[in-house]
Amino acid sequence: MALLRLAKAAERLGVAPATLRAWADQGQMPFTWVSKAQPERRFAEADLDAFLGVAAPVRARVEVAYVRVSGTLGQPTSLAAQEDELRRSSVCGITHVYKDRASGLRENRPGLAKLLKDAAAGNFTVVRVTHADRLARFGLSWLTQVLACHGVSVEILHETGSAAGREELLADFTSLIATFAGRMYGIRSKEARKRLLEQAAARADDDPVDPDA
Repeated sequence: MALLRLAKAAERLGVAPATLRAWADQGQMPFTWVSKAQPERRFAEADLDAFLGVAAPVRARVEVAYVRVSGTLGQPTSLAAQEDELRRSSVCGITHVYKDRASGLRENRPGLAKLLKDAAAGNFTVVRVTHADRLARFGLSWLTQVLACHGVSVEILHETGSAAGREELLADFTSLIATFAGRMYGIRSKEARKRLLEQAAARADDDPVDPDA
């Protein structure tokens, strides 16, 4: 979705920039503020076209699937089962399947990264998953918003979480505890080393070495 500056947006509408600014101030034309240092209005092409009564082009439905299993608990058969179910319930056929063997907590999954890249390139319009937790354990809302910006919708086959998801959730929770415990141990170790160094420096200041001794 392209965002235009005030002058370009006004030119697209065939009005003066001051007129468009007034419409925006009066709430007649949607806009977005950008840049915190020097806020500037931006106008979405879709809103401008809607104002002019120009219908947005309808993209043909192109479906892809995303399947995932945990890197430690997941079985290849589960990936195949997810893919098979998504293909059988497809409306017009799955054109590509993105796969990951990784925790749903991980954001840097190769399959997911490729999916987002292809979505930005406009290669498909629909992402299908068997369960919401297959796509993301947390942060599903922002992920669907990012895809929506590229004209891609997310279709979830089953509303409830997957059965395997309970085991993965326990594994993810254990991983989180281990991660935070490790960080806390590291912090405490660092603080202990700092405290010992400060104590040693204090002793050196209290008991200076006599060069004539």
